[in-house]
Amino acid sequence: MPRFDPHPDRRPALVAGASSGIGAATATALAAAGHPVALGARRADRCEELAAAIRAGGGEAFAHPLDVGDSDSVKAFAAAAEDALGPAEVLVSGAGDLAADRLHDLDPDAFLAQIQVHLVGAHRLVAQVCPGMVARRRGDIVLVSSDVVRAPRTRMGAYVAAKNGVEGMARALQMELEGTGVRASIVRPGPTATGMGMNWDPRVTGEVLDEWVRWGLARHPYFLRPSDVAAAVATVVSAPRGAHLTLVEVQPEAPLEER
Repeated sequence: MPRFDPHPDRRPALVAGASSGIGAATATALAAAGHPVALGARRADRCEELAAAIRAGGGEAFAHPLDVGDSDSVKAFAAAAEDALGPAEVLVSGAGDLAADRLHDLDPDAFLAQIQVHLVGAHRLVAQVCPGMVARRRGDIVLVSSDVVRAPRTRMGAYVAAKNGVEGMARALQMELEGTGVRASIVRPGPTATGMGMNWDPRVTGEVLDEWVRWGLARHPYFLRPSDVAAAVATVVSAPRGAHLTLVEVQPEAPLEER
């Protein structure tokens, strides 16, 4: 007799931060793999555009406003997604943005705002969705982290602190969920070409890149595509029950050297 029943045929997935970047790519990848997807972000119009594109391609998608910094918004999103698609089998938490500030120049309220989005927002989602998964004795929670946990970067102090908190929370969650049938996983991307940081002043961007080079954090100019990270998320949640991919780090491959 197998240790676990297989995944159900229908596995609704909730994706936070689905209006662009890794979140949008993840929603697209999960829909292509057959998941009904609920897309949530503050830019709900972009989520609806993507949901419409998914539906036009034969997938099942639902869009709803989501601000992970607001508990009532998280509750409303989760409830609306369940009404539209059914109980969540997959939760992907990846909402957030970042600023290029030195810690000693960063206003404490701005520091707190990043912690609220990246860390507390992730917990709001987990607290809302995970109990139902535990009751059903199955489910996947994917927390999108960053390689700044392993190798901190300058001008990203609040983000570094928040993502360290995310991974610490994820590891505690893995321990607490052991034996429940619910898997909590970390996907840790390296540098990725998304909208994050695209609104920085060009002078600041140049200073940041120079600092990263000085600290050995930019070995080559290649960045991941959001679809590369989305593929890792899809792989994590598609692992057969009984196997748990606890941490997957994705890094951009360097260009081929000249021979």
